[in-house]
Amino acid sequence: MGFCCSKPQVDDGEAEHAALLDHAESLHAPSVPDRFANLSEEEVARIKEEERLKELEQRTTEALINISHRSSFGGQTMGNSGHNSRDYTEVLRRFNEQVRLPMVALSGSGDVVATLAAGRIAEADAVLIDDAINRVIDAISAVHIDLPPGDFEDPATEDNVTEEEAPKGFCVECKDQQAQAFCEQCQEDFCDVCGSMIHRTGRRRQHVLTKLDVAAPIETDDTAPAAASDSEDTEKEGEALEGAMAVTFSADSGRAETGSGSFGAWITERAKYIPLRLTLKERKYLRLLEAALNVSEYTDKVDILMYGNKTKRMVGQIRELCAILSGLVLASDYKAGQTLFEDRQFEDNEEFFQKIFEIGRRHKIMNPDKMRNEYGKLMYLLQDSQQRDVSELLGFSTLKPIKTVHAVLESLNVAYILEDEMVAVATKEIVAAGKSRAQVQLEIKQKERALEYLCKAYATHECPADVIRQCLYSIGDNHAFLRFNRDPCDRMLAYLKANFNPLKADSNTLSLAILSGRDGARLSHSHSNQFHYVHQTLALWRELLHDMFMLWHSADTDLLAARHAYRLTDTGQGLHRVQPCPRVSAAAHAILHRTQKAVGRWVGSAMIHLGDRNVPNALMFIDKYNQVSSILNPVVRVLEFLDSHAACPEPTDVSRFVEASHGSIDNAKKLILADFFRSAFDGSGADNFFDAGSCIDGRLTSAWNWCSAIEKKPFFNIFLLAGFVGFNGGPEGFN
Repeated sequence: MGFCCSKPQVDDGEAEHAALLDHAESLHAPSVPDRFANLSEEEVARIKEEERLKELEQRTTEALINISHRSSFGGQTMGNSGHNSRDYTEVLRRFNEQVRLPMVALSGSGDVVATLAAGRIAEADAVLIDDAINRVIDAISAVHIDLPPGDFEDPATEDNVTEEEAPKGFCVECKDQQAQAFCEQCQEDFCDVCGSMIHRTGRRRQHVLTKLDVAAPIETDDTAPAAASDSEDTEKEGEALEGAMAVTFSADSGRAETGSGSFGAWITERAKYIPLRLTLKERKYLRLLEAALNVSEYTDKVDILMYGNKTKRMVGQIRELCAILSGLVLASDYKAGQTLFEDRQFEDNEEFFQKIFEIGRRHKIMNPDKMRNEYGKLMYLLQDSQQRDVSELLGFSTLKPIKTVHAVLESLNVAYILEDEMVAVATKEIVAAGKSRAQVQLEIKQKERALEYLCKAYATHECPADVIRQCLYSIGDNHAFLRFNRDPCDRMLAYLKANFNPLKADSNTLSLAILSGRDGARLSHSHSNQFHYVHQTLALWRELLHDMFMLWHSADTDLLAARHAYRLTDTGQGLHRVQPCPRVSAAAHAILHRTQKAVGRWVGSAMIHLGDRNVPNALMFIDKYNQVSSILNPVVRVLEFLDSHAACPEPTDVSRFVEASHGSIDNAKKLILADFFRSAFDGSGADNFFDAGSCIDGRLTSAWNWCSAIEKKPFFNIFLLAGFVGFNGGPEGFN
């Protein structure tokens, strides 16, 4: 596709250029501006040349962006292939029109012309076009253009466009962040974010950035901006603040690390399972759905043993829920409800019901602690609606795929945004623990600026900036989910390795050995075997929680697959829907195999119960392992509570109480850990090895059994002092 705009007016261009030269000559007055009063003529000339090139670069960018936008409104097709393409010789001419430079001065450079007219780039290839624009800017900056030095703006506005110089030691681009890198080619200092953005494409990608030593405090004068120092603590401490671009993510663990890592590949794959955060309007529909499910008696009417036509009962209950939803929508927004339901049947609003049911499923994946009662009704209702006879009587489908970050970006043709390294900065979760206030503020500013940069750089007509921002927020929610659910496993593994010897016990009190029949244990392990048994169990839980979004999508598919019929069975704990789970089973066994390979030694059974009386269906499997964080988080919080009092310079009331009852805070910590690692992994919780024991699901049963007996433990008073209220109450079990 070519360009469609009028030819340049040569006479007007020459007159405008003459006016520009007159203006430039008027600037050659013998008096020097105040900001150059103490500089030599060579320094003044160098500074003016740098300002001129920066102005030229800015105009270049604006001109090419305008040309790129206008080029999509029509034009002739060039070439014999029939593909839309762009002739960069035309780009050169239009660039000259907007920047107001003489054609001869610019076209005389073979490098610029070669860069611009190197070939025709496909119109749809935005990445190559962006790279070409950056190469144009680099080429023009490197070529000497024979123009008198001076500003390009009108003399009336000259004072308003004078660029404020960056304070010494700060980034020359943003001027409010401490410089952290020096570019050898640009001969300028940048913060990590600005340096990475400016040098991400084109020839600047080959520039050499050298890390600066920012450990020493920066000296500033009274005229420096207030943003030069975030707080008085920064000047006093003079700490080295980490750059946000040093944060990467390991593809294996997904944990934030410092160093090299393929974050783009990891997040692109993971984004296929990350649910999209709900919008404000979707949250309103969610509240209506929760209200309707709360009053529904679907499982009470359907999952019972009685004679009669069960299909009609299912259809009647589904239609009743849809009717409740319709009434709630009409009551909350009369005009919207009237538009949806006036003179229309349920099947006419198929899209509306699919949307509202999908919102509930999506919300639950990102918030496992929400919809504890309503979600089961919703999934069983949708499961029944997929049966052929129910679907035929119902007259419409209730299902649509769950919206994920990758699916949304791919549908808008901007999935390549996930490969940008700035996504790591824009979605990084900022944790204040162990950081100074100045460092936290720095990370917040870097995150905000990276987020705005991505929204502006990748926004298109089809994909507005709000959609990109919503996707980035959703990725940030993923990191928060991992920190709350997966990271407690890492903390407990660290406590295990730091406080216990894997070969022998330090004392009988701290021994992890268990014997079947003693203290309710149903397994017999030596100290060494129990250490490895606990280690591999925590490692397996960590991997399952790390891939929980993927497992949840597999469970959603298994539950709602019409070809996987369920049977209502009495499992010993009431009537349950027993259903095969092929996708979840395959994924869980893959994770188990990966964990076994990582730990090297496996103690106990590797049996995974799925689709039987222990774990009837995929919904039960997901619900079981979502409880791991509810078990581990309170224990971690209590241990951190003891650590905080041990770190106090003066003894506190809590530390004196713990020392009086348990000898020392360290002994109290080891007592809690030893009891947990023994009794929470002893195979207890059932009267047979099929329901409990050393199988994969039996390990979690033992942990829940330990939680039920916490009130009888000698250290329970420490839990109460820390604010503990229960393993299923309040945030992380604390008030």
